Amino acid sequence: MNTSLERKTTPLVSKIEMDDLTNELIAPFDYQSDGVEVFYPFFVPKDLPQTYNLGVIVGASGTGKSTLLQEFGDVEKQPQWLKEKSIASHFQNANDAAERLSAAGLMSIPEWVKSFDSLSNGQKFRANLARQLKNNAVIDEFTSVVDRNVAKSASVAMSRYIKKNEIQKVVLATCHRDVLEYLEPDWVIDTDRGEWYSGRSLRRPNLVLTIYPSNWRIWHNFSRHHYLSQKLNTASHNFIAVWEGKLVGFISVMAFPSGTLTNAFREHRLVIDPDFQGFGFGHILSESVAQIYRDNGKRFFSKTSHPRLGEYRDNSDLWKPTSKNHLIRKDGQNSNLTRWKINPNRWSYSHEYIGVNND
Repeated sequence: MNTSLERKTTPLVSKIEMDDLTNELIAPFDYQSDGVEVFYPFFVPKDLPQTYNLGVIVGASGTGKSTLLQEFGDVEKQPQWLKEKSIASHFQNANDAAERLSAAGLMSIPEWVKSFDSLSNGQKFRANLARQLKNNAVIDEFTSVVDRNVAKSASVAMSRYIKKNEIQKVVLATCHRDVLEYLEPDWVIDTDRGEWYSGRSLRRPNLVLTIYPSNWRIWHNFSRHHYLSQKLNTASHNFIAVWEGKLVGFISVMAFPSGTLTNAFREHRLVIDPDFQGFGFGHILSESVAQIYRDNGKRFFSKTSHPRLGEYRDNSDLWKPTSKNHLIRKDGQNSNLTRWKINPNRWSYSHEYIGVNND
């Protein structure tokens, strides 16, 4: 049910001097002004829920959303970043950095060790958002300066983080309606329509990936984003993922060497374009391809040192840990394998995909 907003009886008044230049400028448009602008802002709805995780104020510029936003607290300022420091170094500790950057959808590990100035506009938006997320955060111009794919993916990741960690009373103001379903807020105040409504009716759209077999040469579009290695075995089976006409992911699969497991394959590389990280496309792509192999009578395995991916599989009914799960990696000293030296104490996550039985 939508409820009308009430306007205040005391207006906000803005007055300027109508000089000769200003009058000359507007004269051809038959517009006249005495320089006085009067606006009656909205009250915060009295029946708005007092307990909530996330609320959104949406409306076009000039409809009073920023004025209304200030009723919820001081608007978060853009964080200050030190040029000589990595973006990760600006958080309390390593765990805090990983959790918050991932919460903003900035999951590309190579970007964590860059300075803020070296990031793209979309990455800067995510990095700023990661530092702003907290109880009672009030954020204006949400997603106003970023590509709409980045806006949607960051909205999904942030919403999950807020709800999972029970962060309270985050309020966003935005002129973009395309993020509402991805945010799934508790309530929405619409300053265009002068009403507010519960966000319970908003449901995140189904994310449908189309997966195609691919030539290994497509790897060059994704290699720089892989968290360990840019190398690809050209004997691998390769697939790409497309969402709404855009290339978003790449996965390659290798057969186990002869003399080891028979009829078995392993995930060789899995990368999602950073602009689309946050949707959960990595899990969808990996499991969709794994299911193809399983449906054809094959076994499918995956080994990773990425903690978020490994922890997801530890808790998923679709994956079964192998005897090598949570063992220390032995290949960390092999400089030919990786771009970075693997922490010798880092777990290796190892799973077999058991998936869905379609028989």
